[in-house]
Amino acid sequence: MSRFNKLFPKIDTFSLQFRLTIGIIIVSAFGLAGLATWTGWKMQRILIDSHKRNIQEIASRLPRDVEVYSEMLPIETALQKAIDNRTENDTLLWVKSQDTNQIVAKSNNLNPVSGSNIAKLISITEMPDKAEIYVVKGHYFVLCGEKLRIKGKLIGEVSIAQDITRDQTMFVTLLHNVGIAGIVVIVIISATIAFYIKNSLQPLRQISQMTAVIQAEDLDSYKLHLAQAPTEVKELAQTVNMMLSRLSQAWEKERQFTSNISHELRTPLTVVYGYLQSVLRRQQNLTEIQKEALQTAASEAERTIHILQDLLDLVRIDSRYGNFDIKPCRLNDIVSDVVKMAYKNSNRQIEIEAPTHPIIVKADSNKLEKVLLNLIDNAIKYSHPDTPIIIKLKQIKNEGIIEVFDNGYGIPLQHQSRIFERFYRADEARSSSGGTGLGLSIVKSFIESMGGTVMVSSKINQGSVFTITLPC
Repeated sequence: MSRFNKLFPKIDTFSLQFRLTIGIIIVSAFGLAGLATWTGWKMQRILIDSHKRNIQEIASRLPRDVEVYSEMLPIETALQKAIDNRTENDTLLWVKSQDTNQIVAKSNNLNPVSGSNIAKLISITEMPDKAEIYVVKGHYFVLCGEKLRIKGKLIGEVSIAQDITRDQTMFVTLLHNVGIAGIVVIVIISATIAFYIKNSLQPLRQISQMTAVIQAEDLDSYKLHLAQAPTEVKELAQTVNMMLSRLSQAWEKERQFTSNISHELRTPLTVVYGYLQSVLRRQQNLTEIQKEALQTAASEAERTIHILQDLLDLVRIDSRYGNFDIKPCRLNDIVSDVVKMAYKNSNRQIEIEAPTHPIIVKADSNKLEKVLLNLIDNAIKYSHPDTPIIIKLKQIKNEGIIEVFDNGYGIPLQHQSRIFERFYRADEARSSSGGTGLGLSIVKSFIESMGGTVMVSSKINQGSVFTITLPC
């Protein structure tokens, strides 16, 4: 099985290439087999018919030869002489008496004692009027019999047998060789067809490979170019290019809309939030209900401003306008500063496990701080208040690694591959905590823009681990 997998590593039985190849091979195989069968049958008919005509001609001429010789010789001598003249190495003739059913004349090569095949032929009581094929112990004979009349008098029955075993064996050998040659031809045709179909479908694979690597930000500049492709494939490539152009326009409109709406809404919301805070600072004349309403409005305004800021960050990354000041950063110091800020805002126990030596990574320190604050904020929201948040730092080869541990609710396995998607929230518990589904998307975008990776590992009711890897 392993050897088969090495020879045929990728065989997709539902692929167009596989179906076309198998279909054409089956049709070709049946076509060649049918042609070979018909040709063999036709050749055998021609071979047998020639032998049949030969012995029927002997059977029809023998009585005339006997009549001619009987004019000069006794009837027995004339009969034997006529038989001797018609005898060949592979042809046997004998005449049986009409009354006694005994052989009255025979060819010189007919000796019943010498072979059981000949004895069995002679023992046949009724010979066919028309030439027919008989098989005797693996030997093939064409037999024919005819009444022998001389000058209107019935002398007996003449029997003629021609041994065609040699011709038949050669014919069977020829068919065997033709069969082997046919199999070889089918194999060669199959390989040729498979190679030709594979090359013919190569432009489609190129289209698939090209479109597979297209990113949203490449839509406006990416075009499919297939110089040596069939007309239908070129038309498909043109259609794909038109679709990419329409997607690019739609993507640009969506991105521009998001950017514009974020800019337009952030300013008035910031003003509203400022007025709300100002009113709350002068709350002596406010009732408790009014204070609660104003605090709720201020909280929601602040939350909306954060959402708009996240959207702007994502738009900048998508449009490649986000400025990343990537330079060597001391990871230990960045994590220490972030932990201090997080503790000040949440008063939550946060522990750092880091080596004594500095870990220097290539990153934008401001963006990395925002990423870590986001992960710590998630860990605080989705874990038990009396459990600590642990941040581990380490260096493996040329990579700096940050791990953020929490002992929270955990993330179901089916959601772990999607939590970095925009606006995606795994469950109702996360939705009710005030999240928007943009934080982890920003984390992923920032880290990947700095040449790193981020992934998550989580178990239900045991907590989650977010791992960030950055180049040193």
